[in-house]
Amino acid sequence: MNPMLNAFHFLRPWWLLALPVSWLYAFWLARRHQSGGDWSRFIDPTLLSALRLDGRKRSSMRPWPWLTVVWSLAIIALSGPSWQKYTVAAYRAPAAWMVVFDLSPSMSGNDVAPDRVTRARYGLVDLLDAAHDAKVGLVAFADDAFTVTPLTDDIATIKALLPPLAPDIMPTPGDHLAPGLQQAGKLLSQAGSRDQHAIVFSDGFDDPAAAFSAAAALKAQGVAVDVVGVGSAGKLDVAKLQQLATVGGGQYVNIANLQGLIGHLQSQSPATEHDAVTANGIEISHWLDAGVWLLPLILFGAALLARRDWL
Repeated sequence: MNPMLNAFHFLRPWWLLALPVSWLYAFWLARRHQSGGDWSRFIDPTLLSALRLDGRKRSSMRPWPWLTVVWSLAIIALSGPSWQKYTVAAYRAPAAWMVVFDLSPSMSGNDVAPDRVTRARYGLVDLLDAAHDAKVGLVAFADDAFTVTPLTDDIATIKALLPPLAPDIMPTPGDHLAPGLQQAGKLLSQAGSRDQHAIVFSDGFDDPAAAFSAAAALKAQGVAVDVVGVGSAGKLDVAKLQQLATVGGGQYVNIANLQGLIGHLQSQSPATEHDAVTANGIEISHWLDAGVWLLPLILFGAALLARRDWL
């Protein structure tokens, strides 16, 4: 009993301020009714009783105490009395990761074994294995950008599409990153997630002005642009790749340090109930509103007040 009393409180205590107001109003109604209404100020009480159309004997019971009780119960119910908790599973939104994959001719370079594009595919598999309940999509770019798969949680399907990815499957050669970022932004705008990343796997690009502008637009959209440099340090224009990540509000890592970026991505998913999935092993406690249990008493009291002779 003591723990229950210690836990007892009202979820919406400001409703209790209406209690004295309701009591005063019920008292005023009772006094006004006893005085015969406004006509009693103009007609003699004896004559007024004779003028009443309903000559039946009125009940000696009066509704005002019951009215006060019903109003009080209703106000207490609205104030939310509570002394028990219930637990529900916590939720977090699945992250949305859009991979922008470089298939320009330079990705055939073999300065990293076995070659850049194969090494990038290996890194992408590591990223997919770490996605868990994140939604992942894939866009490939060269001269133009093409959607390989929209955002999905079907990681196995994305993996099955990776082996054919090579520069020679692109219709025209090129190295334009901006269309890839713009396509990623369109797909992410439909995701509805707060944790959005465009992850670029690239060894460089030849449209820096347009690419930086596209990255800045993604950042303004709420999308962080992370960059994975694919190639040996001496062969990459690291400064340009780092600048892309800075403009896009993300991180730059070399393909050899991809695990660091993966750990960062996994730590960014916020807790929310929109488009949510259950967070393993996490529960949230809520106070149980017991005001609903007063509803039968309120309805019963309202039924008593419906007597014809009372009002």
